[in-house]
Amino acid sequence: MKIIETWRKKAENGSPEERNYFYAYYLEEEKKAYEKLLAQYPEGFEGTVAELAQHFDLDEDVLGGFLEGINDSLKEKLSVEELELNSHIKLDIDLHSLYYNMLGAKAKWLYELPEWDALLSKEEKMSIRSSFRQDTTLRSKKIGRNDPCPCGSGKKYKYCCME
Repeated sequence: MKIIETWRKKAENGSPEERNYFYAYYLEEEKKAYEKLLAQYPEGFEGTVAELAQHFDLDEDVLGGFLEGINDSLKEKLSVEELELNSHIKLDIDLHSLYYNMLGAKAKWLYELPEWDALLSKEEKMSIRSSFRQDTTLRSKKIGRNDPCPCGSGKKYKYCCME
């Protein structure tokens, strides 16, 4: 069975209390894995899924969730849907992307880990945060007098709703 399938079954099945317990357990394990990963960066993380699970001291199914979460921060994305215990993988991490994605996930317990201080300067972290805020801030487009009216009438704004 693919490790991601096992992960999803545990994450989605069971009573609400069981799922809450599982997520609390997962988030704590994820934090420990990121602490280890960041402390050992830039050491390459390469091997089979089973070896990486052992390296990070994670259950294989928990590693499935971890890999799904970190996949967007890798220089070469993994085929997470296809991974099995004997699948060989390499985690080549883009630190800026990882920090940015942690901001997007609102994972304060991860992007505030002290291990980041040795990897990114305060200025780099602030720059990433600034980029994140710019990318996620909604801006309304100002409607010009001669633009089509947003009400959908087909008339110019100045002859329709602006009047």
